[in-house]
Amino acid sequence: MVLLRPNEDLIDGAYLLYALQSPLVQREILLNEGTGATVSNLRIPILSRIGIPTASPAEQRAVATILGSLDEKIELNRKMNATLEALARAIFTSWFVDFDPTVAKSQGRETGLSYEVSALFPSSLNEAAEGRLPDGWRNGLLGEVSVNKRRGVSHRDILENTSYIGLEHMPRRSIALERWGDATDLGSNKTQFQKGDLLFGKLRPYFHKVGVAPVNGVCSTDILVVDGISKEWSTFVLMHISSDALVSHTDRRSTGTKMPRASWADIAGYKIVIPPAALVAAYTAVAKPMTERIIASIHESHALIALRDALLPKLISGELRVADAERILAKTA
Repeated sequence: MVLLRPNEDLIDGAYLLYALQSPLVQREILLNEGTGATVSNLRIPILSRIGIPTASPAEQRAVATILGSLDEKIELNRKMNATLEALARAIFTSWFVDFDPTVAKSQGRETGLSYEVSALFPSSLNEAAEGRLPDGWRNGLLGEVSVNKRRGVSHRDILENTSYIGLEHMPRRSIALERWGDATDLGSNKTQFQKGDLLFGKLRPYFHKVGVAPVNGVCSTDILVVDGISKEWSTFVLMHISSDALVSHTDRRSTGTKMPRASWADIAGYKIVIPPAALVAAYTAVAKPMTERIIASIHESHALIALRDALLPKLISGELRVADAERILAKTA
């Protein structure tokens, strides 16, 4: 890596960042890349001679502001997605792990929930084989309320421009799957999934790659496609399979030394507390809109990225004036 420090008398730092990302500069970098026997490198003297399109200081700042505003919206969506996931998980933990509403009712306190939802929680905890449970709840297995969708497809039957999600597209510890590729020219069989399905990376499960599919498409066979036994159970299952506890559970049971893999049996055999279906439906009514908003913001960010990538080379090269770019942004706001 190399540290570049802009000469602020000549160039705006943010403008320099975008200029380095422009196709014009990237083309020059690629043409001059190639030194090094094992790993291709770009020598610093060559980098220092690569030309950067310049403009007046005011124009530079305006270009950086326009492109920066798009990046800020994209980053805001990422932060919002993280907040929504944390909120959905906090409610899940409170209701189905810590049993906060039942504990409150057993102590004569208010649950803080609406009357209708509060009424779904029992007023006492009873001793069970594996600890105390709210009255009427039971111990069970995740496989009782979830399914593994095994829809294999030959690479010859995958349609052109089908979306593809591989492990390389899945972030760690985030249910927001922001990236996917194109399935064209894939050379091996894949698994089909639908928008809203739950994807679990079974290869090296300790990488904690679990999320909600934002599109229809196909995925690597190293990814399990999971869902609830019905729509009401889907978000409940998502919170479990993306939890630290379940990932640790599958990691301990994964097989293989160098390339350990979890299995559907590992997930299905995970012990959980099973509440009444009506209460799960109440949770879904609260949490499902959060996961749907996460998917919507992912698509919004994709549109913003496409707009930024279209504007960037034209603004840096001077092909598009700042005033025209501002009018384009105003139409998309």
